[in-house]
Amino acid sequence: MPPIPDFFDPARVGEVWRVPYEERAAQAAAWAHTHGLAPAAADRTRICLIAVDVQNTFCIPGFELFVAGRSGQAAVDDNVRLCRFIYGHLDAITQIYPTLDTHTPVQIFHPVFWVNDAGEHPAPYTLLSADDVRRGRWRVNPAVAGRLTAPLRPGTDAARAPRDARWLQRYAQYYVDRLERSGKYQLTIWPYHALLGGIGHALVSAVEEAVFFHALARATRPGVQAKGDHPLTEHYSVLRPEVMDDQDGRPIAAKNTGFVEALLEFDVVVIAGQAKSHCVAWTIDDLLTEIASVDPGLARKVYLLEDCTSPVVVPGVIDYTEQADAAFRRFQDAGMHVVRSTDPLEAWPDLPQKVRR
Repeated sequence: MPPIPDFFDPARVGEVWRVPYEERAAQAAAWAHTHGLAPAAADRTRICLIAVDVQNTFCIPGFELFVAGRSGQAAVDDNVRLCRFIYGHLDAITQIYPTLDTHTPVQIFHPVFWVNDAGEHPAPYTLLSADDVRRGRWRVNPAVAGRLTAPLRPGTDAARAPRDARWLQRYAQYYVDRLERSGKYQLTIWPYHALLGGIGHALVSAVEEAVFFHALARATRPGVQAKGDHPLTEHYSVLRPEVMDDQDGRPIAAKNTGFVEALLEFDVVVIAGQAKSHCVAWTIDDLLTEIASVDPGLARKVYLLEDCTSPVVVPGVIDYTEQADAAFRRFQDAGMHVVRSTDPLEAWPDLPQKVRR
């Protein structure tokens, strides 16, 4: 295993800064030569790393949805380990897939979408139940209804369907009903976060640097996956939105079928990122569903880096630690492997023999 480059500074992982691309590009070329790194296309066993939503909005203290965990510093510590994992396995990782939570201000989970009789918006972290909407405690903000009832997907039957403020209110009721029937959760109102074009949307600088360095050292490219821009549905999992149709059964969004197919082609799939209780857990859950439809045995090729992910914890408000841990136990029971980034790759169970170094 090659050493970790000298430029990596763990003390800066919790900060935002500009990656010096040209300097790192030259260093990556020299690093590949010195350590005999072959192009990723030559890998006998293909390993991918999914880095879920490792963005400033979730991972930098003081940003909108910093995943502090119970330690208060969780996402920063997770990313120190994630960077070390990437640098320590440059020769083994074939491709890295960073996912990007991607939002605009007016979406169904942001405060401005909803109002009460006093014209007030729900506070961040408010849980909206189906009964809240049915009783009118919270209703769709009429100020946003006009824009959101315009065609969303030109050329589709759903786009041609007539929409007005009443349609949107019916849809909102349908949406919160669907969430509760799914057994997952009630609608959470989140602080404005991961806004497209904003600094919070960007990858954490240290992780961006590691992904860039890997791409040039291995002559590959990051498979960036954006998600979450549809105004009428949440999109925690990178593989599919929470709701994909409207109250009339017309499609409004779709699964990321191409990404699912790409993942199933890899020999090993490694998953890390934020937050363990939300986007990570639901991405894994959806991947498990897709695997079960093909061959349940494929779950054994999935490895979850438990020390590179943490749950949402807001002291005195919410703590999803137990739910996240329960989800990981369920994934492990289904055949996936829960490992640590510091474990030698050779010690990972069920790893293809040709990967062992």
